Order: sequence, then structure tokens, then C-alpha cells
Amino acid sequence: MASQLINQTVLMSGAEYFDDSYAINAYMDNSIPVNRTLAAAEHDDIRMALEQAGVSIIKVSAPVACQDGVYTANWGLCRGNKVVMSHLPIKRQAEEPYAEKVLRGLGKQIIRLPATVRFSGQGDALPFGKMLFMGTTFRTDPEAHRLIADSLGYEVISLQTIPKRRFLELGPVATNRITGWPDSFFYDIDLALAVLQPPTASSKGLIAWCPAAFTPASQAKIRELDIDTIEVSRREAQKSYACNLVSTGETVIMTARAPKLKRALEARGLTVITPQIQELVKGGGYIRCVTLSLDNK
Repeated sequence: MASQLINQTVLMSGAEYFDDSYAINAYMDNSIPVNRTLAAAEHDDIRMALEQAGVSIIKVSAPVACQDGVYTANWGLCRGNKVVMSHLPIKRQAEEPYAEKVLRGLGKQIIRLPATVRFSGQGDALPFGKMLFMGTTFRTDPEAHRLIADSLGYEVISLQTIPKRRFLELGPVATNRITGWPDSFFYDIDLALAVLQPPTASSKGLIAWCPAAFTPASQAKIRELDIDTIEVSRREAQKSYACNLVSTGETVIMTARAPKLKRALEARGLTVITPQIQELVKGGGYIRCVTLSLDNK
């Protein structure tokens, strides 16, 4: 039986202002120049791969002078005709009014969280049928979990990924010098977990996840769920952005540098498309990050 289709309509902006001048996450290194021409070409390759998979793209201009405006996943979380808007790091806050204008123009009912509550949008909130996997601590506050459950009606599964440490795996948690927030190589949950197929009346649903990216308590929480899973190595998740993918339920658009996950997906009968990406990763984002799903149910 065919899987229920997901991510059939997504919002994408553009890479014309893409940069990493402000290193707001653990992947950014502003000593390495960004090639915007190459980033734009990669962005086009992602768009074409999505269209090949049958995804409809709504394309808007990138917010002016916003280095991370290409990462539309962080603009909010949509369900039906509603969208809960994000509260981003200070260096990204200029994106917020633009994102609200775009989403309002698409007919979405705008829901705002209190100004003091951080929320990283779809980057930290992945719908899985009636459930919602949500990250916490690095970009999203625990209070956002309750508020989103109340406003969108999801059953929230609260999860915690591991922090970046100042001395390899030891020592105190690293603090990002730009945001002042704790840092992690899995700062948004979409770097550690991916929804591949939603649960249906006849199937448990399928996710890919990196156990090593989560705290023991969150590992146990995921293992207790009655769902099908594919485990991803920390190397493929952290070095190759393996979990930062878009699945339609039948086709997966993902990194070309995670062969183990690719084989596992194909063994499950999924079609895999692997555009080559090397420039957009300088911002700490990948394929999932540049798409905001508009049709979550």
C-alpha cells in the first residue's frame, strides 16, 4: 500500500543574501568565504530535485540583507490554515516580519508566541501524523511545546539533543558567542531526526534518527514509541547532514554524502534523490532547512 504523501507544498526563498558573517551555530566558520553564486546554484538544484519528486514549490524573494533568510524552515510551523511564528536569534529577527507577511499573504492564520519564548519553527518541530517531535534548549524553549500543543492540537514529543562541549565530549557546554545561547551540532532537531513516512491506519510510520545525537532520556522516549525507525550514525548525521532531508513518503531528497542511510532508505522501497550540496552547509543548514512545509495536517 502506498504511503500517505507529505511535504507536497513547500515554501522556498533564495540564496542571494546567504552568508555566514555572524556565526550563530556550531557549524559556521566566518573565516571561510561564502560563494553566493554556488549557493544559489545549489538552491536551484534542491528545488529541481523537489519538483522531480512531485513537490509544489512556492518561491518568494529572500528577505533583504538577511544572511540566513534562505532557511525558510525556521520561519514558523504550519498546520492546516494556521502557522505559529518563530522567535529566532537576534541576528535573524529581521526575517520575522517578512516571514509573517509572506505567510499571511498565503492565507495562513498567524499565531504569535510571547516575545520571551524562543521557537525555531519547523527546524525544531517535525510533524508525524498527530504527533510532533520537538527539540528544546538550544533554539526552542520548553514553554513553546505547551503553547504549540494548545494552538495546533499536536501531541508533542519533547526531545533533547546533546550539547557541544568546549573540550571535545568533556567540559562545560559551549556557549555561542553571537547568540549567547548554548550551542550544539544538533541545535535544531531536524539535524538529528527525519520524518520519512507518517503513521496511517495500516502502518506505524517511519523515521530516521541518530541515537547518538540525543540524551539517554530522549533516546529511551523514542525507543518506547510504537513506530518504525532507521538509525543513522553520528558521523553521517553530523558530518553529512543525513537527517536534514525532505521526504514525500515515497521519495527522499537528501545529502549525497550519507551512503549508509541511502542504502537503508532504498531497502525500504523509497526512491532517493541526492543533489550535491557544499556551499549552503556553511550556514549550518541543508535540504530540510531551505523548505517550509505548508500542508501539514
